[in-house]
Amino acid sequence: MQERSSVDELANQLRRELDRYSPGGKLPSSRALVDRFRVSPVTVSRALAQLAAEGLVVTRPGAGAFRARPRPRAVPEGDTSWQEVALSAGGAGDLVPRSVEAAGVTVSLAAPPPGVIEFNGGYLHPSLQPERAMAAALARAGRRPGAWGRPPLEGLPELRDWFARQLGGGVSAAEVLVSAGGQAALTTALRALAPPGAPVLVESPTYPGMLAIARSAGLRPVPVPVDPDGVKPHLLADAFRASGARVLVCQPLFQNPTGAVLAPERRAEVLRIAREAGAFVVEDDFVRRLAHEDAGPLPRPLAAEDPDGVVVHIASLTKATSPSFRVCALAARGPVLERLRAIQVVDMFFVPRPLQEATLELVGSPAWPRHLRTVAAELKARRDAMTAALRLRLPELGLAHVPSGGYHLWLRLPDGTDEGAFTAAALRAGVALTPGRPYFSAEPPAPHVRLSFAAVAGESEIGEGVRRLRAACDEVLP
Repeated sequence: MQERSSVDELANQLRRELDRYSPGGKLPSSRALVDRFRVSPVTVSRALAQLAAEGLVVTRPGAGAFRARPRPRAVPEGDTSWQEVALSAGGAGDLVPRSVEAAGVTVSLAAPPPGVIEFNGGYLHPSLQPERAMAAALARAGRRPGAWGRPPLEGLPELRDWFARQLGGGVSAAEVLVSAGGQAALTTALRALAPPGAPVLVESPTYPGMLAIARSAGLRPVPVPVDPDGVKPHLLADAFRASGARVLVCQPLFQNPTGAVLAPERRAEVLRIAREAGAFVVEDDFVRRLAHEDAGPLPRPLAAEDPDGVVVHIASLTKATSPSFRVCALAARGPVLERLRAIQVVDMFFVPRPLQEATLELVGSPAWPRHLRTVAAELKARRDAMTAALRLRLPELGLAHVPSGGYHLWLRLPDGTDEGAFTAAALRAGVALTPGRPYFSAEPPAPHVRLSFAAVAGESEIGEGVRRLRAACDEVLP
């Protein structure tokens, strides 16, 4: 009883004296407290433990006792239920929806849990990214005179000129804007070319991020089927006539998700059909720099064969570098260019100058062509490894087309398969993949999945991922 009283008295005394010490400040040693208050070491230890339990001091073995830093005051939980009314009030007649469905985009952006193989990724694995070259380019760019100043709103003239030369076909630097990645450029293009409520023709299947852009702008995506030779011209003409659309969005080279390349005999036909409809073609040339080693000569961009300004061309460097290297060209001829420029300026002012300067340093360095050659060889090897593993272990999954560029394969599941159940089973088996439904603007003709071979560590991980998918197939497939 006497010991308990002594502990309480010492704890009270120390509590009164705590204000002498700043938060984090050290209290006298246990020996000093024993000598000063003439109590036992056990009493000191128990008194400090009591203060520690109250959150007033912190004890560190071998270091002593310290005044605790004040705990942050608990913030009272608010009531945000009022927002349900504010966000929906008067929205029934909105042409531009105020809520956006982004699930089709986030599925390829979210990092999978630890230990899960990333067959859903949309970017190069870090081992394939030119990290050293980008770091060196950024360091050199930061030392350029004026590198941290305000750039021209259209982009640095030297960078616009580089993009124009890459595009070819007589496109000049004056017809190029520098944009902040392909997603931003697509958003600018659709806002410039179609008013809310208008139809816009899209390939079917197509990139979910573009469908999300269209819907968030209040546009109505109208599907035009794609086969291994690209968009079907006769169905394209029918869709223009039936819908009255004035915009087609397409990926003529290594289309996402099918990997299709627009056939030579269809290229001029697509431009002719669009021109007769008085429509623009938004050409998303997103993976030209991810051609595989066996791709052979690539067809020129549609914009290089279009003197009449039908094509609005988008060419991003992001897929060939890093998710954070968001630099892109937005090219167009005629009055539409000024509209594109005005919308881009209003939306984002300009692309940060240090990033533009770093881009010039990167693409002008010997490391850039070396990087592209390395990626071309590595993607071919990974594509072949995934194709061989799928044909060996999962022959029931249909692989109609093996692309010679890009970073993924498009697989048809057996009729009657539940995509959601298959995706969930794959995740339980340790593989993240992308279901096919978000790639269709209308009802899909069959269940599909997309498998990426660029975001994994290497061929051995591809083999392991396909082996795990076998378990998912055994669980779910009819």
